[in-house]
Amino acid sequence: MKCSNACWKAILVICIFISSQSFAQEKKDTVRVLLVGNSYIYYNNLAQMIGLITDSLNTKIICKKSTIGAATLGQHWNSERGLKTKKIIASNKFDVVVIQDNSMWPLEHKDSLLIYGQLFCNYIRANGAKPYLYNTWAREKTPQTQSSINAVYNELAALENAVNVPVGSSFDLARKTIPTMNLFHPDGSHPSAVGTFLIALSFIKKITGTLPKKYATVYNYFDKDGETFRIMQLTDAEIESCVSIVNSVIQ
Repeated sequence: MKCSNACWKAILVICIFISSQSFAQEKKDTVRVLLVGNSYIYYNNLAQMIGLITDSLNTKIICKKSTIGAATLGQHWNSERGLKTKKIIASNKFDVVVIQDNSMWPLEHKDSLLIYGQLFCNYIRANGAKPYLYNTWAREKTPQTQSSINAVYNELAALENAVNVPVGSSFDLARKTIPTMNLFHPDGSHPSAVGTFLIALSFIKKITGTLPKKYATVYNYFDKDGETFRIMQLTDAEIESCVSIVNSVIQ
């Protein structure tokens, strides 16, 4: 039986629909990440922001966190202050575990950062994940300390062949080239919304090797009751500046 032109058109439409549905349902590559640290992680919901931004990439990053305010790597390692970081690492199959020490420790307690950083790197590998280092930034009023902070994280990265995520260098370049960019919370230590966006892009670029081509200006997330809440809202100019900075720092 011959098929009419209308019949062939209908078949073509069905084929296109099936193809598009299959593409839409195609599973992305996923990277499971644990963020270990303190308020530099949970300010502005960094874990959720990384996940939302990577929705448009072929690789989706799914983040969990183990944090408490002002925590040190020593406290994480010794399970102090209710932290259960080692148990979380051992009982989950993470691809990447990011470790971050107290922001003042590279300057005031370098030996502690190196000792517990090495212990964690070995423990992370023993549990099948890759160790990444969250190289933090200098505080707003002491930008001159950035090179010292970087030196300690670079030393740990070299000792353990760990991946160093140079967030501090991104902050430093932004401050030097775009001094009007508001990177800091009013306390001069924690990141602003723009600062957190810059941090998220740094991790995404270092983990996946690329950044999205397009970005939303409003980022919402769902709470446990299924209601949305706004994490942050950015301007196109702020997004463009952050993307440019991260692409310059992380080749």
